[in-house]
Amino acid sequence: MWGLPGKLLQSPVWVCPGELLRGSGGMRDINSCHIMSGDSDCTRTSPSAGSLSDNEFLPDRPKYVCSLSPDLITKAREELQEKPEWRLRDVQALRDMVCKDYPSLGTCLDDAFLLRFLRARKFDYDRALQLLVNYHTCRRSWPEVFNNLKPSAIKPVLESGFVTVLPCLDPEGRHIVCIRPDRWTPSNYPITENIRAIYLTLEKLIQSEETQVNGIVILADYKGVSLSKASHFGPFVAKKVIGILQDGFPIRIKAVNIINEPRIFKGIFAIIKPFLKEKIANRFFLHGCDLNSLHQNIPPVILPEEYGGTSGKLDISAWNELLLASEEDFLHDFSQLVLPCDSSPQDMLVSGDADEKQCDDSLRGMKPQLYYFFKHSNS
Repeated sequence: MWGLPGKLLQSPVWVCPGELLRGSGGMRDINSCHIMSGDSDCTRTSPSAGSLSDNEFLPDRPKYVCSLSPDLITKAREELQEKPEWRLRDVQALRDMVCKDYPSLGTCLDDAFLLRFLRARKFDYDRALQLLVNYHTCRRSWPEVFNNLKPSAIKPVLESGFVTVLPCLDPEGRHIVCIRPDRWTPSNYPITENIRAIYLTLEKLIQSEETQVNGIVILADYKGVSLSKASHFGPFVAKKVIGILQDGFPIRIKAVNIINEPRIFKGIFAIIKPFLKEKIANRFFLHGCDLNSLHQNIPPVILPEEYGGTSGKLDISAWNELLLASEEDFLHDFSQLVLPCDSSPQDMLVSGDADEKQCDDSLRGMKPQLYYFFKHSNS
């Protein structure tokens, strides 16, 4: 089954509101911790023992205990540059950066929580900090998705089978998130409800340290998706979703397998692709109706019968029960994510404004282009 651990975040510790400071990029000196951004190993020394002496408002944090197997510890070292002997020093360095540069961020400072962001950015302190800030900015800038965000609020989406997680891991130890847009009836609820369900699914999965190291795989079945349904995924929604998945959530998406996509999907993907990072774009695999092609990426033994697999009928009930049973955990973890009254989400966003404007301008023509692709694919 999913192998998700018990509650990893116990008694979260939150940064107290204060004056918002914008962090500087590149090399920085925080107490005795020297940090150089980059993809290679950084030269790092431990923060001083008294680096948080001025932050006496922070209560004791729960002690982090690593749950990774020896094999996953080795994998994290090789792929994520995670060194067990430096792990807590790295977490402390990121914590110091948050307290110094973003004291009003209102984020959890627990070791386990901050580790998610370090692992997602291969222990590059500056990139992990940017991801953490963007994580909160995304949550605060899209109230239709993040207000009242809890499993019971998206129960109709879960019951529809729009999104679920397959019970078996793939050979690389990754969960398979299955998304089926054809299960959504637009007249029942807006597309933002689907995005809420996907987000909560990712939040639940990322609680597992195994998922933080191994990442996830997405299986999207576009059977029966019409032009009218595709048009709901307009410029605003596209920009927001891409921003969250690429730069606003601490999860490693290792592959996106598209099955049963209509011809119009090639037009959709051609429009979206320029806004995807090259690494992510190269992880998209369009299989059409070719199950053999799908099985080259995901073995049949872990797939349901609906996709030529041997693991029985697709069952959404087990994952729905697990997510709904996490209601109190989500309420507890999300309850303190309150934006200070003297700051706004835009103040904290670290990503470039010029890139966002370019994205806005380019996405504005998405719907006319969809009709163009639809017309020519049926001619």
